Amino acid sequence: MKTRGDSRGPLSEINVIPLVDVMLVLLIVFMITAPMMQHGLGIDIPNVTAKALPAKDEPQILNITKDQRLILNEKKIEARDLKAAIQFLFANKDKKEIFLRADKDVPYGFVVRCMGTIREAGVDKVNIVTKPLDRHER
Repeated sequence: MKTRGDSRGPLSEINVIPLVDVMLVLLIVFMITAPMMQHGLGIDIPNVTAKALPAKDEPQILNITKDQRLILNEKKIEARDLKAAIQFLFANKDKKEIFLRADKDVPYGFVVRCMGTIREAGVDKVNIVTKPLDRHER
């Protein structure tokens, strides 16, 4: 009489314990690394008293860092390529609107040149992003 332990045939049961172990390790790794992945750009935008505008569609954002680097929707571009990049971005869109986030220490002339390039690329609305002014700064 053969017992279950004596059979030399293939096992018909799947061992899921290693799969569960791997999944738990991956879960722990992602739980630890997820908060580290949330970082922003070091742009210190100016304060104003105006209220925020409501957004309707996915916003297109041009960031200008303190050292005058351009970042269009989280992609670094050169100033000479700005017009072509914006024309490509808005090629199939009816509503041409962009949000400009510039560090407050960027020279005014550079920001105005970027705004002019954006307008040359055919964008109808250029919105400047600011943060609310604190009460003690008024």
